[in-house]
Amino acid sequence: MDHKETHAHTNRLSKETSPYLLQHQHNPVDWYPWGEEAFAKAKAENKLMLISIGYSSCHWCHVMEHESFEDDSVAKVMNDNYVCIKVDREERPDVDQVYMNAVQLMTGRGGWPLNCFALPDGKPVFGGTYFSKEQWLDVLDKLQSTWKTQPQEVFDYAQKLTDSVSQSDLIQVSEKKAEFEIATIEQTVRQWKKSLDYTEGGSDRSPKFPMPNNYLFLHRYGHLTKDKELIGQVYLTLDKMAFGGIYDQVRGGFSRYSTDALWKAPHFEKMLYDNGQLLSLYSEAYQSSKKELYKETVYQTFDWLMAEMCSIEGAFYSALDADSEGEEGKFYVWSEEELKQLLGEDFNFAQKLYNINSKGRWEHGNYILLRDMSEKEFLAKEKIEKEEFESRKARIDAALLKARESRVRPGLDDKSLTSWNAITIMGLVDAAVTFDDDKFLDAALKNAEFIWKKQHRTDGGLNHSYKDGKSTINGYLEDYSFTAQAFVSLYQATLDELWLHRADELAAYAVQHFHDPSSGMFFFTSDEDPPLITRKMEVDDNVIPASNSSMAHVLHTLGTYYERQEMLDMSLTMLNNIQTRIPEYGGGYSNWAMLMLHEVFPYYELAVMSKDPAKEIRAFSSTFIPNKLFMGAKNDKSSIPLLEFKYVEGETMIYVCVEKTCQIPVSTLTEALKQID
Repeated sequence: MDHKETHAHTNRLSKETSPYLLQHQHNPVDWYPWGEEAFAKAKAENKLMLISIGYSSCHWCHVMEHESFEDDSVAKVMNDNYVCIKVDREERPDVDQVYMNAVQLMTGRGGWPLNCFALPDGKPVFGGTYFSKEQWLDVLDKLQSTWKTQPQEVFDYAQKLTDSVSQSDLIQVSEKKAEFEIATIEQTVRQWKKSLDYTEGGSDRSPKFPMPNNYLFLHRYGHLTKDKELIGQVYLTLDKMAFGGIYDQVRGGFSRYSTDALWKAPHFEKMLYDNGQLLSLYSEAYQSSKKELYKETVYQTFDWLMAEMCSIEGAFYSALDADSEGEEGKFYVWSEEELKQLLGEDFNFAQKLYNINSKGRWEHGNYILLRDMSEKEFLAKEKIEKEEFESRKARIDAALLKARESRVRPGLDDKSLTSWNAITIMGLVDAAVTFDDDKFLDAALKNAEFIWKKQHRTDGGLNHSYKDGKSTINGYLEDYSFTAQAFVSLYQATLDELWLHRADELAAYAVQHFHDPSSGMFFFTSDEDPPLITRKMEVDDNVIPASNSSMAHVLHTLGTYYERQEMLDMSLTMLNNIQTRIPEYGGGYSNWAMLMLHEVFPYYELAVMSKDPAKEIRAFSSTFIPNKLFMGAKNDKSSIPLLEFKYVEGETMIYVCVEKTCQIPVSTLTEALKQID
């Protein structure tokens, strides 16, 4: 008997690899993927286009699909009057940037699902985010009527809007000399402190996003200036996030954001890019604080990544959905009765540990597991020993995890994006160095080899996406900048110069195909890509650092290693172009601000020459050094200029250098740290 599922509708998306596009392959809407076929149809039939953008783990994308795109009557209106294009924003961030910008200019807000209507040539005319079925039908009707009766008005508006989109992120070369002062950073942090939540951590508003890059900057700046209040604020934020519902207490891994100010009720989707960056943040914070909570968070998140987000090839998948069985968070929440039945005599302990009370109560009688005190505080309050705490917690977590495994799992977006994998490599390397544990480094190396073998092309370029053995979509600036940064991280952990050479190759390719000499900045798309209505530049740091700020770091680092002034000049030109924006909104320029730290504080080049220099470098991780660059070799064959003539057979020589000037070499970590102080 054939149980193969049959569908009333199958559209062109069935030939795509994107999990998000495949979610829509059986909609009655006659969806097209982004491409020339859709544009040709719109031009031939003189129809407006609908460009509908989302991603596989987006809750409100699913809601709008169910309400409108799965409805035959709504689909008929769409098919009769529009050419409809579905876009996975993670596969095509370039398309998303253009139409998100247009919708933000029109409405003052943005988000996903993103629905933007456009002329047959792609110029935007109207848009918004989520629409209910009634609102959507009203929009479809009114816009079609305007297009038929007042086409010139639509053309004129589209041209004005397109001009605004083109102008919105243009960067001019700063006429001021590239000089950087600590006062700029001080002003930035003074302003920033006004918007921090000193009770619950994070920003003083909701929803709350982890924003790892923000806290990396604040952590480093706090230590460079010995600002104990700021360091405490970073620790408070990390504590509250690790204790909150935004963190999966049973399995590990962080959700994308908290819907409230308490880090309690998450938007339950888990994104690779968040968790990769949070590995870095918690590892770095452990270096300075030695808080066991941070170590546990890194190790548990790593276990989740390897168990649920990693392919046999060592590639990391993109996301886990917020929804399962059509309900947001169903996979992660518990009823009190269920917990009592599962845990038996351990229930009372779990009730106290995970707040099965008014604090943890969520919706429909369910509870989100969360903590509100450290292990030390819990031991004191409950008057139990550490060994008992650990064994009972482990038993409870194992029982809950086993029970959860029998539930219907959230959807997995199993495409692997080069940029997000590179971000995760950096997190893994930071964990490897911090905890002196090669299991993190092994995963990072396997992932890096996956990128180089599967996503790196013979022409020197990178592809953006990989799924089911297919490497697709010409890479964006973020793919080059983050991968180059990841390879530099691998060099610092292994001192294998192969990774530095590969980073250098990628940087050279990016300069050739993305650099804009007139502004000194980089376009998001390659000069080899089919043109969109405008070529955008990404300069604002967000949940992921901007590709331009990342590229500026790459150029600065490689320029420092190889003593190439032209690279350093390019990097500092970019920073100088952005410099005046930083104090206005530090949270939107934190990666730029981190680069500025290299210019306004001593930037230590730590060179280690010994029979096992990578081991010596690991020893440095016992102390937090915010502003440093590691290099080293076990012979005299390095291609790094600073290491020339520094190798002495059989000796350990550690050089502490700033601006090409090195202090007297020492042979121990303790002596080197004294020179840094």
